[in-house]
Amino acid sequence: MPRQSVYLEDIPLPEAWRRISSALEAAGLWQPLGAETLPLDQALGRVTAAPVWALQSAPHYHAAAMDGYAVRAGDTAAAADNHPLQLAVDPDGPARYVDTGDALPAWADAVVPVENVQPIGAAARPEMIELRAALAPWTHVRAMGEDMVATELVLPANHLLRPVDLGAIAGCGHNQVVVWRRPRAAIIPTGTELVPAGAAVKPGDVIEYNSLVLAAQIEQWGGLATRCASVPDDLAQIAAAVAEAARDHDLVLLNAGSSAGSEDFSAQVVERLGTLLVHGVAVRPGHPVIAGLLAGQRPVPILGIPGYPVSAALTGEIFVQPLLARWQGQPQADPPAISAQMTRKVLSPLGDDEYLRVTVGQVGDRVVATPLSRGAGVITSLVRADGLVIIPRHQEGLNAGETVTVRLYRPAEQIARTIVAIGSHDLTLDLLAQFLAERAPDDPRGALRLASANVGSQGGLVALRRREAHLAGSHLLDAETGVYNLSYIERYLPDTPVVVVALVGREQGLIVPPGNPQQLRTLADLSRPDVIFVNRQRGAGTRVLLDFEIGKIGLGAQEIRGYGREEYTHLAVAAAVASGVATCGLGIAAAARALNLGFMPLFKERYELVIPREHYDSPLLRPLLAALRDPRFQAQVAALPGYDITHMGQVVAELG
Repeated sequence: MPRQSVYLEDIPLPEAWRRISSALEAAGLWQPLGAETLPLDQALGRVTAAPVWALQSAPHYHAAAMDGYAVRAGDTAAAADNHPLQLAVDPDGPARYVDTGDALPAWADAVVPVENVQPIGAAARPEMIELRAALAPWTHVRAMGEDMVATELVLPANHLLRPVDLGAIAGCGHNQVVVWRRPRAAIIPTGTELVPAGAAVKPGDVIEYNSLVLAAQIEQWGGLATRCASVPDDLAQIAAAVAEAARDHDLVLLNAGSSAGSEDFSAQVVERLGTLLVHGVAVRPGHPVIAGLLAGQRPVPILGIPGYPVSAALTGEIFVQPLLARWQGQPQADPPAISAQMTRKVLSPLGDDEYLRVTVGQVGDRVVATPLSRGAGVITSLVRADGLVIIPRHQEGLNAGETVTVRLYRPAEQIARTIVAIGSHDLTLDLLAQFLAERAPDDPRGALRLASANVGSQGGLVALRRREAHLAGSHLLDAETGVYNLSYIERYLPDTPVVVVALVGREQGLIVPPGNPQQLRTLADLSRPDVIFVNRQRGAGTRVLLDFEIGKIGLGAQEIRGYGREEYTHLAVAAAVASGVATCGLGIAAAARALNLGFMPLFKERYELVIPREHYDSPLLRPLLAALRDPRFQAQVAALPGYDITHMGQVVAELG
């Protein structure tokens, strides 16, 4: 029976960093790792390890700043419009032709531009020039040292080199620069279940991409990354791989196996090869982080990175980025931040600092932050995230409407170009987001983003009432009138003028396994004991439709196995069927086709966009509304199964 590791402690993040920094300082590793000299054409993005002093002045002579004639300013004192002054053109003065950048004759101290003189004689080689204005000394002259003076400090140490810096270094006489060397980091993925990206997978296989993400982070933060081959869950093999990587790297990242399961060997590896400093940090995601110092000819720090992808990526930001910055003489990165109001309440564990992923948009005069999925395995939440909100430990969470600080992943100016859509899920919104993104090169204001949050039709109307979104997708059927959306809008938004715009007609039906092995035909089949249903969340238009239709046939929710299992999107319903968790679910045909499933059409419905009048008339939404009438976008939607674009873009109603 393999030894099962346990958390040594679950310590606050500042204490974890205190232990790490103290150990590295004692080992001489809490400082840059060493310097190297590079030619200037290889130094972009590197950090200076020593100050750069000017070897020579720039310019190193008095230079003409214009095409014209070098003169003595004193000789032009009498020139005026009513008293033209003529000067002879001769190499020894009083006037001599010079091009921009030419050295000024020793006797000259000014340049008169060619357009300000009248040549006398042959235009190409005039014998005299005529001036009608006097010049002050050093007019149109770049004096020696105007840019830099020899021995002057050009750049300090610990300066991140930009393109213009390389020019300045070259301009003062250098052709190379001393920089801190890039830290070398080895990434070792562990897990018997791992398969490479692109390989055929079977149940139980896990595609290994954490090392790809971590390596890209390291390269982005100035390091050199080595992606090692994955190692199965075997203590001896993992220890051997770590020892090998430590020989020629400055940092080892051991991915997965950092928790406390029977096949989690990272802590044991660190103890076997060195000193275990930290095992378990009070942060979420990223709780089971390990830190240690490997022994050998030279000490090498090692971090045990959790295996869940969100935890792995955020652990990189929390631990790896500050360490790489320190090794390159840089302060810890201070990301841009913005204040925003939370769109809904969030509960948080009391003992941990939580890093909450959010989308951000400006709705009217408010900046709003909408929480994304908090699962540590949902890497798409990082893809979609505009930033992070840190909820401190000992704080129970955040209230709806509470002002928070968002550490941004995107430039702040992109937030003002983000359309926030909260409501029912539909695949056409994803197509619309892509269509708008493709138009970005034609828009001088930059890319226009459509950020969607799937909370159901009723949740979308509530978000509009709270002024948290620009628009909501909705398909709520009124059981009494048979009309979609209007009665719900009047109920939820009685004081808000809105415009209802048609998006698509959709087929709703049963999503079933390929070939429909249970031969499901109607909703009445959901009462069969061999049928396991997967539902949509309360407030979703599909849920409203289901409850309305089963009520018509006298079928009770308690008679449907799986009625209580809820998913938030049509694709999630399809995924549940594809995985075998359920044998059917109510959804749209496009979701079934996306996962190669069967589909039994049952109903036709209307999916519409509810847009407050203030946003409908705004410049921000103008490209979106135009896209709905664009034949290219309509053709993309029409190619999906189960969609009717006949009325796309038409105003259905104006309320309020």
